[in-house]
Amino acid sequence: MSESAPAADADIIVVGAGPAGSTTAFYLAQAGYDVLLLEKTRFPREKVCGDGLTPRAVKELIAMGVDIDAPGWIRNKGLRVVGGGLRLELAWPELSSFPDFGLVRTRLDFDQIVADNAERAGVRLLQGVNVIGPVLDERSGHVVGVTAKSDGEPVTYRSRLVVAADGNSTRLSLSMGLHKRDDRPMGVAVRTYFTSPRHDDDWLETWLELWDTDPDGSPRLLPGYGWVFGVGDGTSNVGLGLLNTSEAFQKLDYRDLLRRWVKNMPSEWGFAEENMTGPVRGAALPMAFNRQPHYTRGLVLVGDAGGMINPFNGEGIAYAMETGRIAADAIVTALSAGTPARRERVLRAYPKTLKDAYGGYFTLGRLFVEAIGRPGVMGFLTRHGLPHPTLMRFALKLLGNLTDRQGDASDRIINALSKVTPPA
Repeated sequence: MSESAPAADADIIVVGAGPAGSTTAFYLAQAGYDVLLLEKTRFPREKVCGDGLTPRAVKELIAMGVDIDAPGWIRNKGLRVVGGGLRLELAWPELSSFPDFGLVRTRLDFDQIVADNAERAGVRLLQGVNVIGPVLDERSGHVVGVTAKSDGEPVTYRSRLVVAADGNSTRLSLSMGLHKRDDRPMGVAVRTYFTSPRHDDDWLETWLELWDTDPDGSPRLLPGYGWVFGVGDGTSNVGLGLLNTSEAFQKLDYRDLLRRWVKNMPSEWGFAEENMTGPVRGAALPMAFNRQPHYTRGLVLVGDAGGMINPFNGEGIAYAMETGRIAADAIVTALSAGTPARRERVLRAYPKTLKDAYGGYFTLGRLFVEAIGRPGVMGFLTRHGLPHPTLMRFALKLLGNLTDRQGDASDRIINALSKVTPPA
């Protein structure tokens, strides 16, 4: 076995240059720390996503100084909901806490934009570095670095702390014994791109009912939800999602399901096989803190590695960036503590900080997805909810987690529900 290359030391190593890792690294570098950001692939790279950014994500981008007025960023007004024979346009709420617009940007270059922003803040980004596992201190058992392969050669990087931002498959967390919780919902998303005249739609469109046709010609309701997001470059991102709370979760061919769904779309939209610009791709969506604790023995979890996806709507980018910012704040406070014992106390409080911020809300989301996984429930909610715009505006705030601390009656109801619901 070949020897490891000489260590490249840093104050903090962040593994994974997605939105969570790059955001964490950005704020740590801004605080004056030497940060090494390791990415196993090379930019630009594909990532399965709907490419839609809600006002929560927009707020984080603005806070980091990302130029969202540059070419390629497509603004949207809100959500167009299709279901029950109705189409309802719901504008993003006007709040003091969040912008009143969303964005669309493909993940092909979105992640690179955020990583480049981190580099400008002083982060050292190394691409093509595949992290294999943690380096543990022999006496304390704490993580003090990582082993990796760079261009096929083994290498060791050492640091004071390591941040796991390596996504749903997170090798680091698994190496530390942090496995997925079976009592948390898991989603699957599949998507592709079509050249389409709908590419410049300024609304994010979600379909609450996916209809197919049985062999006898009768309509059949498929278990899931779909989306059509205009990318603005001549293409539309078209995809669908399914939760494991549905009985059909294990039985479906998701790629075939997407193809069958779009066959029922109006032909003038162009959602046909010959207009696909790439293959149908899929990915798992880890939700509602499905891996815990979010700190253990020198390893901090952010983003998908810790299951930080909103179970209400499958949104992950905003929570990846938010938890990256929260983690960076905890790390800065910890590393400025006077003793190792004080540092540990600060870091061990990080999981509670996350639970205080999201725990009750995520519990509500888990109850919601369990309910809609039952046959007929989603159809009932669609038929009886969509005809009432006031109710749907409340639902938009709830599902998007978009409220002001001292807002209107709907804000206060949602905030109260999140506060009184026990986190888990």
